[in-house]
Order: sequence, then C-alpha cells, then structure tokens
Amino acid sequence: MIVIPEEFARTTVEREGSAGAAWLAELPHIVADLADTWGCTPDGPLTHGGVGVIVPVRRDGTPPAVLKVSFPHPGNDHEPDAFAAWGGRGAVSLYERDDSRYAMLLERASPVTLAEAVDGDDVVVVAARLGRRLAVPAPGGLRLPRLSERAGEWEDGLRTDDVEFAHPLPRPVIDAALATVRELGRTQPDTLVHGDLHGRNILRAEREPWLAVDPKGYVGDPAYDAGALMKSRAYALAGAGEDLARAAHRIVGLFADAAELDRERVRRWAQLHAVQAAFWARRHGFRVARGGPELEWITAFADRLAVLLTESAG
Repeated sequence: MIVIPEEFARTTVEREGSAGAAWLAELPHIVADLADTWGCTPDGPLTHGGVGVIVPVRRDGTPPAVLKVSFPHPGNDHEPDAFAAWGGRGAVSLYERDDSRYAMLLERASPVTLAEAVDGDDVVVVAARLGRRLAVPAPGGLRLPRLSERAGEWEDGLRTDDVEFAHPLPRPVIDAALATVRELGRTQPDTLVHGDLHGRNILRAEREPWLAVDPKGYVGDPAYDAGALMKSRAYALAGAGEDLARAAHRIVGLFADAAELDRERVRRWAQLHAVQAAFWARRHGFRVARGGPELEWITAFADRLAVLLTESAG
C-alpha cells in the first residue's frame, strides 16, 4: 500500500473538505487495485502534484511508466482524451485509462521540468514550439470542453469583479479584456490545445527532449496558451533587470513566432489572462500565496502586467 504524503493530504482536505478526506481514505486501495489490474509493480518513490499522486511502475512489455490517480473533478475529465488524441506526439504516451477512477497509466518522463532546467527566453521558445505541435484538429466523437462556451462566464466574471473589488486597473484595461472575450472568445478554432501550457507542465524525457503533461484538453484558440505561460514567468520577469513592458512584449513576440501565431492575437489573450489573474488573486489567492506580502506582490504584478499588455508594442 502507498503512503500518502502529509502535505498532499492536508492540501486536499483544505481544498475539497469531507469529499477529499473520503477519497484519500480510499486512495491506497485504488492504487493497489489499478496496479493489479494493469499488471504493474512499484518502481520508485511516490510523488504528487496539486490534485493527484504519481507512482512509478513497471510492467512487462511496456516502457517505464507512472500510475497517476487524480481527485475526481470535472477539470480532470478530459486529460486522457487529450493524451489519446496526441498519441505521444509532444506529450507523454497514454497506455491505460480508468475514467471512473480518474486514473491513467502514462509514459514515464524525468521529474525535471522545463522551468527548472532552462533559463530565460528558451523556456518560452520550447513551450511555444511544443504548443504548436499539440495544436491539432479536435478529435471527433468526444464532447471536449470548448473555450468558446466559457466566454459568457468570463464576461460576467470580469464585470462582477470590476464592480466588487477596489482595484487600480484603468477603464481601458478592463474594456480591452472584455473586447477580447467578445471578439476572440466567442468564436474559436476547432483545435485541441493543452490549456495550461507552462514550464512546470513540460518534462525532460528520453523519447523526445521535452514532453507535455497535465493537459486540460480544451478546444479553442492555440494563442490562449500564451496567457498561462506569461503568468508562470512572473518571477522571472520581475527579476530580469530590464523594463517590464519591453520584457513582456518580447515574450509575446517569442511565443507567437515559435508557435507560428499572430502576435496581436497572442498579446490580447495574454492581457485577458493577466486581468483575470489580478481579480482571481483578490478573490481567491493562489496556491503559492493565500495571503500576506507575497500575495500582495503577485496581485500588484498582475495589475501592472495587465496594463502593459493592453497596448501593442510600439
């Protein structure tokens, strides 16, 4: 039986309450049953992400693998669908799935992330090139979540947050985000995208230099993924020692060029993400900072980034 890490147990209960506690009680049995069903034996220490555990395993006839079991949540519904659609092209391969238990047997990659192993602009270029490969026609026969269907929710959320929170964002910044929702959000390509593409969701591997993990499996605009990457670069941008506006627009250009996307479209999605992040920080905080000076810093940085990305680079 696996031993559940204390930190993972604590954060799961804090986030999910009694449902999380009940799932944690069953998790060792779920992992043991899946390993038996799929003919796997443990092959290393258990690790975990934010919502699931990862157990290195081996089985005859299959390359080294991991057994991943996530907390049952709609946000995790389509992760295996995305892996199946990609078939190992730019992402780890899917060997087995048990959707009822939010479990997968996946190709094993290194625990080393792109964010840890690569410096500066190379993070952006590698992620964008990978995003270009992952942007494939949405597979037929599946009811995948469409970003266009969230446009109404985004617009309502922006308008509500604008009214409910005292914030320093100028009116043109909010209006620009709302325009992006109306003009880009409601009609989007029929393309499968990762949905949360950043340096911590890209792992060093042997079959390919880098492979993506933890996809959301959205259908929509490939430029959407630039926003997640931009947010993940906050600390790097802050410590770059250069003008933030210049650095932010450089990242937009690098991502657009490497992913072969329109720069203005990339900028607009990144600006929307920044505005949403500024309001999210005020309403919920983040896993890395629920309060205190660090959350205040992140919130102020998101505000500043949203303002700087509102206008096209000169």
